[in-house]
Amino acid sequence: MTMMTKLLGAAAGLALSAGAALAEPALIFDLGGKFDKSFNEAAFTGAQRWAEETGGSFREIELQSEAQREQALRRFAENGNNPIVMAGFAFGNVLSEVAPDYPDTKFAIIDMVVDAPNVRSVVFNEHEGSYLVGMMAAMASESGTVGFIGGMDIPLIRKFACGYVQGVKAVNPDATVIQNMTGTTPAAWNDPVKGSELTQAQISQGADVVYAAAGGTGVGVLQTAADEGILSIGVDSNQNYLHPGQVLTSMMKRVDNAVYDAMEAGTDLETGINVMGIANGGVGYALDEYNEDLVTADMRAAVDAAAEQIAAGDLTVHDYMSDNTCPVE
Repeated sequence: MTMMTKLLGAAAGLALSAGAALAEPALIFDLGGKFDKSFNEAAFTGAQRWAEETGGSFREIELQSEAQREQALRRFAENGNNPIVMAGFAFGNVLSEVAPDYPDTKFAIIDMVVDAPNVRSVVFNEHEGSYLVGMMAAMASESGTVGFIGGMDIPLIRKFACGYVQGVKAVNPDATVIQNMTGTTPAAWNDPVKGSELTQAQISQGADVVYAAAGGTGVGVLQTAADEGILSIGVDSNQNYLHPGQVLTSMMKRVDNAVYDAMEAGTDLETGINVMGIANGGVGYALDEYNEDLVTADMRAAVDAAAEQIAAGDLTVHDYMSDNTCPVE
């Protein structure tokens, strides 16, 4: 082998290595749209932060139909994008089929566990964060009746609801918690009109604080709560700014951090199950200039103490996903 051949070979190897290290990541949003002010937008925020801090770029797509899930995954994989991050449990079945076909591509899925050697499954302890905002709802309520409005009726959203009820009851065992789900299809994530109607119905039953865990549907919940003069609780992203002084808090689910971490790791992304909860900053409640006048010192002290207990393992919040039951209703 001549010296020139060796040099060319080395150069080619370096080029391939650099190409792998600098592979452009991709992000696939779930139905509901990138700017849903909730789950999808949190994912976008994480990707955008990664791009701004690193100077890198990423590909993205907003799905318009269920059929596009597999198409988008395969298109990005064929294009060499790596890792490919997808926001939402609904990608689970498709990813299980696609991931084995691209063993050299890393995938990250949020809110679902997919058992494959090239997949990172990111799941959250939403019940822990919901417990905290449930405590706040009970402390802020004057009527003793609070509400919960979920998006699609699935175990994951029941997990939010169950944690919320436990938090409410921890503060006021006699409180009433009204619960409604928006629907049983993916359309339930993007129906603000239905969210508004459900909020009106709960207000008519005495609710003066309503927690929305419903994606884009929640925008209608928060708007109606503000219009009717009651408090609301946002979800996933910090939604306090949407109605300053009328959103009690937001249950922060750090989807942004999950996406950022995946893109930051790049092709070195560690696979397996990654659980994000109170103990590692995965969930919590939002406090800022938009809601600071609503959150009293006593409220903050009580919630922070509970958060410390949960992080230390001294307080366990029941996980609905463990057995599809809730000990308190």
